[in-house]
Amino acid sequence: MSIQVNWSQITSLAPKALPAYQQAFVNAQVALDRHGVSVNPLRVAHFMAQVLHESGALTVQFENLNYSAARLVEVWPSRFKPKGALDPAQYAMNPQALANQVYGGRMNNTAPGDGYKYRGRGLLQLTGKDSYAEATSIVRKSNPACPDFVADPDQVVNSLWCVEVAAAEWEAKGCNPLADQDNVQAVTLKINGGTIGLSERAAWLARCKTVWHA
Repeated sequence: MSIQVNWSQITSLAPKALPAYQQAFVNAQVALDRHGVSVNPLRVAHFMAQVLHESGALTVQFENLNYSAARLVEVWPSRFKPKGALDPAQYAMNPQALANQVYGGRMNNTAPGDGYKYRGRGLLQLTGKDSYAEATSIVRKSNPACPDFVADPDQVVNSLWCVEVAAAEWEAKGCNPLADQDNVQAVTLKINGGTIGLSERAAWLARCKTVWHA
């Protein structure tokens, strides 16, 4: 029997959730079952902890790239002066220019504007054209009606697809067995590519464990 994830549980953790996310989680059980997230309480707790962190407690759909000059230097010290070559003043409070600069030319973002077009979106902040293509391929294996997220990246935050994308990405990255081991650092490495926000993710995990009794 799968672990049920319902909106009354989530709202206790994310009382300011966006309407699209509210609607998505009302109908999330099928996707969570399909990708093995709901097999046990520990998997649900780890999945929701990562989702709540990445989405700002379900209040963020798109990556916030509206940085001050000082913050740019903190986030990308190797790119911006004084250590890097770029002048932070030219990219401060300019999300489109910033995304095209820091994401362009990698993750298969090859065309002009791809960095911004394929910036972080959704419950696990899918980033880069490669990731959008991979998400399309993974989700279509179990749901042929899945749209092409490369052609229409905003579908990643659509209430019909956001949980499916996050759960499919979670499974494809091998997070389920790591959650079974209760290894928040290993899960974070898979989701984030590093350990940014590890303490906050661990705090979310502790809260989620009380909800799903993991």
